[in-house]
Amino acid sequence: MSLALYGHPFSSYTQKVLIALYENHTPFEFRGIGPDMPQHTADWLQRWPLRKFPVLLDGQRSLAESSIIIEYLQLAHDGPVRLLPTEPIAALDVRFLDRFFDLHVMSPMQQAVAGALTGDATKRQDALAAAVEKLERAYGWLEGQLADRPWAAGADFTLADCAAAPSLFYADWTHRISDAYPVLRAYRARLLARPSFARAVDEARPYRPLFPLGAPERD
Repeated sequence: MSLALYGHPFSSYTQKVLIALYENHTPFEFRGIGPDMPQHTADWLQRWPLRKFPVLLDGQRSLAESSIIIEYLQLAHDGPVRLLPTEPIAALDVRFLDRFFDLHVMSPMQQAVAGALTGDATKRQDALAAAVEKLERAYGWLEGQLADRPWAAGADFTLADCAAAPSLFYADWTHRISDAYPVLRAYRARLLARPSFARAVDEARPYRPLFPLGAPERD
C-alpha cells in the first residue's frame, strides 16, 4: 500500500485528513502516534521533527499540514468526490473557508484546551474566556455565511467541510453553539451525519477521556 497516514484518531487535524480519505474510499495504512501506539513514533519524528500530525507518506514523499495533504490527495489520488473545485475563484472561496475554520474556530478551541492542560486554574479560566470571545465572533459570522447552504461553500462537500467538521465538533464541546445560531447548529449536525466524519468520530470514541475540558455525553 503506497499511502500511510501518521496521526492520532482523536486529533482534529488528523480527522480532517481522514474525512478526505474516507470520502473517496482511498486505500491507506493508518500509523497511530501515541503512548499506546509507540511503533511509528520514531519514523514520524524523522519525517517531521516539528512534532505535529498528521503526516502523509506516499512512497518516498512526505507531506505535512492537513490542507496541503488534502489538496495533494486530489492531485495524486483523486476520486469521485472533488474536494477542491476546478474553477479558480470557486477554489479560492473554498480555501478561504478552510482557513477560516482552522484559524478562527480550531485555533481558539485549541487555545482553551492548552490552558486546561497546564493544570493551573487561572490559566485555564483565562484561556477559556479568550476562546469564548473568539468563538462567539466566529459563530456569528458563520450563522450568516451558511444561510441557504447545505455545505460550507455551497452545494458540494469540499475541503472547507473537512476543516469544519472537527473544528465545530470540538469547539461546541469547548463553548456550546447556542440556540441563537440555528443555522450553524444544523450545519454541525449535517457534518456529524456525513458517513466520512461519523466514521472518524466513532474511531476516536475510546479517547474521549483525554479531552481536558470534559467531553460531553452528546455526539
